[in-house]
Amino acid sequence: MSLANRADAAGATSVRIRSFDVADTEPVVALWRAAGLLVPWNDPYRDIERKLTVQPELFLVAVADAGDDEAVVGTAMVGYEGHRGWLNYLAVDAAHRGGGLGARLMAEAERLLLERGCPKLNLQVRSTNTAVIDWYRRLGYELDGAVGLGKRLIPDGPRPDRNEPLGGLGSVADAAAARPAGDAAE
Repeated sequence: MSLANRADAAGATSVRIRSFDVADTEPVVALWRAAGLLVPWNDPYRDIERKLTVQPELFLVAVADAGDDEAVVGTAMVGYEGHRGWLNYLAVDAAHRGGGLGARLMAEAERLLLERGCPKLNLQVRSTNTAVIDWYRRLGYELDGAVGLGKRLIPDGPRPDRNEPLGGLGSVADAAAARPAGDAAE
């Protein structure tokens, strides 16, 4: 049995990792919202639609048995373009944090990328999110010394200037600092 299909460390709840299904959409968006991963300029529904057109099998969800149902308790959106692997939207439900589920999602992402011959996995974390940076370091990730640049080609929503207020939180940097431990930037 693969690591992705074993019961979680507590043994009480069986958690498995599988590919995203369209029926997971609302629970996934709710998890991202609760984890503080959503920002006004990234429409999560559009991000899901886009991912389903490119390597949908690399959109991972962790589900816990909930009686006759499954509850989405984790996600990782993985991609590989032939040169580098990328990871976005790593999220773990607050009730499942600290039990190794985030590390299991990362291990599954790495396994799937290695199957495809991917030599390196990159991810981005907001520089203010030091707890998550430390967590990734414990998993063997290092600061690359590279600067992440981005250019929005298709706007999803208004992107405030870095110094403009964002929903009463102050600057975008303040908003990022206020987020609970979660994944990558944009």
